[in-house]
Parts: sequence; C-alpha cells; structure tokens
Amino acid sequence: MIQEQIRKTHKKLGIKQLLKRLFFITLGAAFVSVGLELFLVPNKIIDGGIVGISIIFSYLINLPLGIFTFLLNLPFLFVGYRQIGKTFAISTLVAVGLMSFGTSLLHPIPVFTNDLLLASVFGGIILGMGVGLIIRYGGSLDGTEIVAILLNRKLPFSVGEIVMFFNIFILASAGFVFGWDKAMYSLIAYYVAFKMIDLTIEGFEESKAVWIISDNPNEIADAILARLGRGVTYLYGQGAYTEEEKKVIYCVVTRLETSKLKSIVEEIDPGSFVSIGNIHETMGGRFKKRAIH
Repeated sequence: MIQEQIRKTHKKLGIKQLLKRLFFITLGAAFVSVGLELFLVPNKIIDGGIVGISIIFSYLINLPLGIFTFLLNLPFLFVGYRQIGKTFAISTLVAVGLMSFGTSLLHPIPVFTNDLLLASVFGGIILGMGVGLIIRYGGSLDGTEIVAILLNRKLPFSVGEIVMFFNIFILASAGFVFGWDKAMYSLIAYYVAFKMIDLTIEGFEESKAVWIISDNPNEIADAILARLGRGVTYLYGQGAYTEEEKKVIYCVVTRLETSKLKSIVEEIDPGSFVSIGNIHETMGGRFKKRAIH
C-alpha cells in the first residue's frame, strides 16, 4: 500500500528548480529563434520535424513561421500530456510559445549571411544548441517524436527509424518547394543540429565508467584513491568458468584521467581485465574529486 502511494505521488518542483528550468527553456527558445530567423529560413534552408513543415507552410502561405510552429504542435501537446505527463506538456507549451514569439520578433532583422554553407553550419549549431537545452530541461519542439513513440508500439521499427523516415520525407519535400540544392543544404543543417542536440543534452564533460577485475583489487583501489583522488566501489562477482569469486572494482573518472588510471592498473597487475565505458552524466553520490596532494 505504501509503495503504491509512493508511485502515485508526484513531487512538485521547487521554486528554484522551476526558475532554473524556465531560464534554460527560454534560452533554448531564443537560440532556436536566432538559428531559424537569422540563418536558415531567409536562405530557404529547413530543419526536420514540425519546424521543417512549418518553414515550408510559412513560405507557401506567406504567414509568419511562429503561427505554424505553434498551431502544428498543439495536437502533439495533448498527446504528450496523455502519454508522457503534465510537466512535459507544460514545458513544451512554454518552449513552443517562446520560440513562436521569438521568431516573430526576429523576422524583420536582416539575415546574418547569404552564404548557404555558412548559414547551414552555423544555423544548425545554434538551432541544435537551443533544441538540446529545451530537451535537457524537460520540453520539446518536435511533435514527430511523440508520434514516433506511439507508432513504435505497433510497428516493427525503432523510434529513431520512424523519426528518420518523417525527416527524409520532410527534407525531400523541401527539394520540390525550394529546389534540390536547398534540400541538400538542409540536410547539412539537419545533421549539424542533430549532433549539437546530442552534445548539449549529454554535456561536454564526458566521464568514463571503469570496471577492473584483478587478483590485487585492494592494492589497485588504494592506488586509485591515493593517486587519482577518486572513490571506488567493490562489486562482488563470480567467474563462470572457474567459479572463483572475485572483487570487481568500479569507479568513475574523467576522460583526462583514463590514461593515468590504466597506468596504475598496468603497474600493479598487468594481467587485470579492464573495461571502460562512456557516461554522459553523473548525479549524486561522491563523484567529487578528492585532493591528492
């Protein structure tokens, strides 16, 4: 009964968290507006998803971009509320509203560059940073991802494959509307924005998770603590072939510390098994580095 009540209880965000979320969603919407109105849209270069469809409609019907981005996202806001939650829907509504207002505000300002390659690259970078910030802080600007989540339950395709199908169709449509050279530049902008979204969401400081299986686990753990200043955790495992019980060392280090950690392990036990994986974000615990001098 208690566990069921815990699952049903939704802890509200504090004022500080709400203000932080609002600030970064607003900043993200500002970046998106700049990327679209000062780089991509005046050069007839589009992005994927609802934004891409909105750019095409805005050009064909000659109405402000913000109107279409807002109206086309409304049905997906309702679906997002039902499928993902109230916080997501409100964050998305705020992001879409701010972005629509921002594009309308920036529309009269002259384009930064008429060079299509520069517009594609820098427009994609700024757009991707904005979308990444909005996603990182709980919102979205692309209703096609919500549709993809729903279709994924009924079709034998992943969410990413469904989104890619939508975007190929949208980018191909740009070829008929703006010309095939603009469609190819749009593909460049989409790729750059896609990479920047990942980078913004995952962060620039990529950490590494390290698992070490050794005959000298205590000595290696002590050396990591003393020479790297990183905490370690012992996990207990058993070899399937030898059935011998082993202490597995687990720790998280920065990318720059990986080389030193491997040197420590090689120095103490060259026969150790070391596995290193990427971690895009860490929360809580005792990841903070200790002094080593």
